[in-house]
Amino acid sequence: MIRALAVPVRSIRIAAVRSNMIENKEEYFKSLKRAGDYIVSHLNGRKVPEICLVLGSGLGPLTEICEKYFTLPYDEIPDFPCSTAPGHAGKLVCGSLSGKDVFMMSGRFHYYEGFPIEKIIFYVRVMKMIGVKMILLTNAAGGIRKDMVPPEFVAIEDHLSFYAESVLRGPNIDELGVRFPDQSNVYDKECIALLESCAKDLNISLTRGVYAYTKGPQYETPAEIRALRTLGADCVGMSTVPEAICANHMGMKVVAISCITNMAAGINDGPLSEKEVLDTAAAASDQSCALVKEFIKRLK
Repeated sequence: MIRALAVPVRSIRIAAVRSNMIENKEEYFKSLKRAGDYIVSHLNGRKVPEICLVLGSGLGPLTEICEKYFTLPYDEIPDFPCSTAPGHAGKLVCGSLSGKDVFMMSGRFHYYEGFPIEKIIFYVRVMKMIGVKMILLTNAAGGIRKDMVPPEFVAIEDHLSFYAESVLRGPNIDELGVRFPDQSNVYDKECIALLESCAKDLNISLTRGVYAYTKGPQYETPAEIRALRTLGADCVGMSTVPEAICANHMGMKVVAISCITNMAAGINDGPLSEKEVLDTAAAASDQSCALVKEFIKRLK
């Protein structure tokens, strides 16, 4: 019976897998649309904001400062994952900040929480599909460059993603972007210059730098930090890069800021701790919120 088959068994198996992938792609699109339609239904006729802010540690107060139109807990949005990381509220806020309408993601999703990679960047694709044009990513990060003094800020101008499982793995979704997207300019240069101008006027310490992504949840070892420094990294963290790659793939403008909350492993004496990160981010909250507000205010 097997010898009589016109098509080899291996080809049949590959075809079956590809067929399943097409079905999954269609279902994935449906889930993106369900989430997007639900969010848009709460705008009550308002235009979709063009900016989405992803609030890392210390930036939660922005959701209280803004003039809120609505707040949606993630568990109410169809097919959205729920954030489990400490300090991440897990809600989408829509409102006016510095005179501009924005979405604010109060909490994000990390690989270390156990989400599949397509869930981590699900919200980015939803934002793009409903009309958002720019994503501003913020995070708490460990300082690799030895001259850093926490808390200070880094405008991310490039990244290292060697540790990342690609968010674009699998069949390409042609409606969202090309199969092999260029990564030469993931982070918008004009926005980086604007961040520098805002920081200077606010007397906030901000430099440009390269962000290295690691999966976590464990902190990096001293040997890993030495390797990352040799490769040109200035800071390190467990987020941002998957979202930046996804947004870049879809042609969104990407801006990213790290708050250096601690020095990375092996630079100073003593162990790293989550408490240090959260405490330093909280101490820098006024500055980080002021920087983001001023940046949004000056955007053309």
